[in-house]
Formats: sequence, C-alpha cells, structure tokens
Amino acid sequence: MNLDTLADAVAAACLVAGALLSVAAGLGLLRFPDLLSRMHAATKPQVLGLLLILTGAALRLQNTIDVTTLVLVGLFQLATAPVSAHMVGRAVYRARLVRRDTLVVDELADHGGPDRP
Repeated sequence: MNLDTLADAVAAACLVAGALLSVAAGLGLLRFPDLLSRMHAATKPQVLGLLLILTGAALRLQNTIDVTTLVLVGLFQLATAPVSAHMVGRAVYRARLVRRDTLVVDELADHGGPDRP
C-alpha cells in the first residue's frame, strides 16, 4: 500500500468521524431539554469533531503553511470553547434559569447559591 493512499484513507476516516460528531452535536442542540445539556452537546462533540476534521484536512493538504494554520485554528478552538461554555453556564446559573429537576449534583448550592459573587 502506498503512503499517499494510506494518508488519504486516514484523512477520510478523520473527516467522516468529525462530520458525524458535528451532526451529533447539532442533534443534541435540538433534542436536549435544558440549556446546560445543550451547552454540553455543543461543546464536547463539536470540539472533538472539529479537531478530527482539522486533522483530516492536515493529512490531506500536507503543506507547512496550511498545517500551521489548521493547528492554530485547533488551538484557538481548544482555548475558547471551554471558557465560553463556562461563562454561559455560570451566567445561566446566576440568573436562576437552570432547571433544578435535571441537576444530579448542585455544587454551587453548598456554597451560598447563585447570589454568591
């Protein structure tokens, strides 16, 4: 088997797996009942799906400038997605828009609740 065909096969597998994870994230956004569940569905599989798509594109392109750009996109996504999800979840909790019946553990309730700074 040629090295180029092996790289193409791995790139195709990464692209398909990334696309499936992105579709799963979109379905989670549509089907989950509350904001915290939707936020989890939007961040976890979406970030992994994007990283797989970027990996597949990097394997296919194999150009130094293109791969460097894709690595930067992946790093910025890894740096911003958790922070933005945390801030949205915290704002929703403080605004008391969280459905308490869907929470298994409420760690902030033990420390003074949503009014605590």
